[in-house]
Amino acid sequence: MDRADSDIRDKRQDGLIDQAGVADTIALNPTSEGAWIEVIEKMDEVYADLVHYQLELEEKNVALEEAQQFISSVLSSMTDALIVCDADGRVQRANFATERLTGKKEAKLLGKPLGALFAKGSDRVVNQFLEQVRSDKTIVDREVALIDMDGNPAPLAVNCSSRYDHDGRLVGMVLIGRPVGELRRAYEELDSAHKELGQAQQQLVFSEKMAALGRLVAGVAHELNNPISFVFGNMYALKRYGERITTYLKLTDGGADEATLREKRKQLKIDRILKDITPLVEGTLEGAERISEIVQDLRRFSSSQEELLEPFDLTRVVRTATRWVIKSARVKPKMTFDIPEHLEATGRKGAVHQIVVNLVQNAVDITADRPSPQIEIACGTDRDQAWVRVRDNGTGIAKGDMHRIFEPFFTTKQIGEGTGLGLYVSYGLAEEQGGHLQCANDLGEGGAVFTLKLPLEKNNES
Repeated sequence: MDRADSDIRDKRQDGLIDQAGVADTIALNPTSEGAWIEVIEKMDEVYADLVHYQLELEEKNVALEEAQQFISSVLSSMTDALIVCDADGRVQRANFATERLTGKKEAKLLGKPLGALFAKGSDRVVNQFLEQVRSDKTIVDREVALIDMDGNPAPLAVNCSSRYDHDGRLVGMVLIGRPVGELRRAYEELDSAHKELGQAQQQLVFSEKMAALGRLVAGVAHELNNPISFVFGNMYALKRYGERITTYLKLTDGGADEATLREKRKQLKIDRILKDITPLVEGTLEGAERISEIVQDLRRFSSSQEELLEPFDLTRVVRTATRWVIKSARVKPKMTFDIPEHLEATGRKGAVHQIVVNLVQNAVDITADRPSPQIEIACGTDRDQAWVRVRDNGTGIAKGDMHRIFEPFFTTKQIGEGTGLGLYVSYGLAEEQGGHLQCANDLGEGGAVFTLKLPLEKNNES
């Protein structure tokens, strides 16, 4: 190997040779075979690198084009107007929705001041957006008017935020606006759907009331029968008393002598009538008032109109609702009460009546097949709440059913024996009046426990 070959080898080993150096060396010794081999190897390396870089560049270019197409397709499919501005507030990008609203192509909008796209009055507000985003403030649902294709103001609900480059420097802002007309239509549709839902819920409540009322007919009839029979009995007695008093008064008016009047008074038992007539009248009035209360309870229970929140005697409502259910029950359970003589709560009396009816009816149904059906009903207070607890000795609530117990149409009864709406409606009625309905299993007896909580009457709050 000659000196030139040795120099080339040393330079290659030292990492100091480049393509130009090789060419110079070859020029000094053009007949060196090693130098030509080195040149070819270097050219192969350079070519391989060029091919590799070209492939990478093509792949990145394809990815970039795909990203660009994706972004363009997203911007084109947006129904909201989107405008991108630079740090001076000049338009850099606008989507198809903006073109459709303004009637101008994106090319004609580029470079224009953002405020020039908006109607008089709104332009000043829009020009202030950049100052606000420079302070790192986000504009949310600001109503401004864009100039539409006919030159008329088109109200937009605008959101605007800052835009930064990869170094975190503010380079402009992005403005997104939705036509207020679309928002209003959406709100109107939402409001309409909400009203329809409310009406459907009211119909469900009323349907459940009617279903419960059908089951309670026997109990209500019994409730009415007692005072009506009492009133009828008293009225017949009063009628007989009236006839005797009339006979005695006719003798008095006819001028009968004192002995005859005394004898007749004793015969007609006038003195006994005089002592008995006041209690009879009072008893008749009490029976009539009882009938009136039952009718009012019945009307309140079956009414589809919403009641006002007001103080009421929770004890009386619980006892009345329980009597209605038990009197109409096929199998009458043993009832245990732990209820104060009087307990005032605040709520809707008819709604509470319906809740208690549903809870007691469920307890009656679930214990109907038990050897010794028992139901315990208790009332009390806890701080600022009054509560009603209905406990049964049934089979309890299955673990998998506990989270579904208040769902609409959920029932464990046989088909045709229940609507699955009682507890759902009861839960909603409790929540509507500031109360709450909850369920649990009785760990001791194994049955179910339902507890209704209501606000106390204001004067009793401590």
